[in-house]
Amino acid sequence: MTDALPTASEIKAAVQMSPSILVVEDSEATAALYEEYLRSADYRVKVAGTVALALGLLGSERFDAVVLDLNLPDGNGLSVLKEIRRQSLPVETLVVTATGTLAVAVEAMREGAFDFIVKPFARDRLLVTMRNAMERRRLRVAVDTYESEFGRNRYFGFVGASLAMQRVYRIIDSAAPSQAPIYVSGESGSGKEVCADAIHRRSPRAAGPFVAVSCAALPRESIESELFGHRKGAFNGAGEDKKGALVRANGGTIFIEEIGDMDGGLQSKLLRFMETGIVEPMGGGPGEASDVRIVCSSTRDARQELKAGRLREDLFFRLHVIPIQLPPVREREDDAVLLARHVLQRFAKDEGKSFRDIASDAEYALRTYSWPGNVREIENVMRSVVVLHDGESVRLEMLPRHVVDSTRGASVPSIVKQNAAPSEPSPVAGEGKPKIRPLWISEREIIESAIAACDGNIPRAAAFLEISPSTIYRKKQAWEAIDRGA
Repeated sequence: MTDALPTASEIKAAVQMSPSILVVEDSEATAALYEEYLRSADYRVKVAGTVALALGLLGSERFDAVVLDLNLPDGNGLSVLKEIRRQSLPVETLVVTATGTLAVAVEAMREGAFDFIVKPFARDRLLVTMRNAMERRRLRVAVDTYESEFGRNRYFGFVGASLAMQRVYRIIDSAAPSQAPIYVSGESGSGKEVCADAIHRRSPRAAGPFVAVSCAALPRESIESELFGHRKGAFNGAGEDKKGALVRANGGTIFIEEIGDMDGGLQSKLLRFMETGIVEPMGGGPGEASDVRIVCSSTRDARQELKAGRLREDLFFRLHVIPIQLPPVREREDDAVLLARHVLQRFAKDEGKSFRDIASDAEYALRTYSWPGNVREIENVMRSVVVLHDGESVRLEMLPRHVVDSTRGASVPSIVKQNAAPSEPSPVAGEGKPKIRPLWISEREIIESAIAACDGNIPRAAAFLEISPSTIYRKKQAWEAIDRGA
């Protein structure tokens, strides 16, 4: 059997044809009946009466789905299913079972079967189930194509696989080759300097310097000197000439952080530089030409800065050519766990600790905590864990109390008790206060309702909820861990 897997483009081409179905059934009469049902719905069908023949066909041809009987003359149909899973073959499997083998059918679902049908069944039952399987396959092809063309969990200094971050990566890919100024907005700790650095490294200026200046960290006189430089004697303490960041960044990129903290006079001077390309140092004298790409940032929205008077209108229209809004960690699906695992490995190596992974209960806490400090807070939390503890995995009790308490509203045993009756609001401690349910319970109900409405089809439910299927699968694992604890 071949180990070669189809590419996304091969899968797309195959799906454009009539779906191809392999029926694995040893009874010729039954197989002919299934074939008749499927051909009536424009499916292409091949039949295999044994495990050996089925494995041979799966190894030599491409199928979209398999209708698999479990009782075959030369073995159990589960062996076919396990081989499909081992090779990650892109097929959906429908298991056909008798009533007495329902337990085996459940086992088949655990092995990756899409669904099972109990004998005897009508034509419509088979076709509806097959239609659902083809819908899941269509969504899987879309995901495979997306991941092969766009899906990245690392991008220069960024770590993140969420759809929100994929959008950021694509904007950088498109904007970086240009000379246009870029305005990056985002909460504190969301990675604005990382974004500016990625723009620089992705651009034709990557071989040039990257210089960062923080307006929030410097007084006005220091900002002007840092950006434009100064002549000897320009102010008390200016004992010699100094080249400013705009000159030092010549041929590269300058990142001006918290542009709204720069006063109006300096903003006017920066605008003059953008129009002339000449850097005018403090203390007068001849200016110096400099060719730089400007990336600026603010923790506040640029239009709010403009409305509040912190940003000059004329400078706003020169800088706000390509806006990039960085999402906070709480809007980045499961990126919190990805980020935590990434920094865990780095800190463990630095500190000589043996941490390798994160336990499921700790993952749940990391995933559902709101992370007001964003990436910077994740780094601080994981460094604290590594410094204070050691072990193979990060466990829930190793995390800071505020992460666990804010995530669940209580310790693990309490939350498990609350989960026993999720339809009832969880009371907030204190007399006369409103009853507020934990967010994760409402989230669970919404997701489970969507899955039920889609007849158990998780990829389809994910599409309606506008999240990735992997997000649902990981959340279900966390809920199952809580249920087992109850």
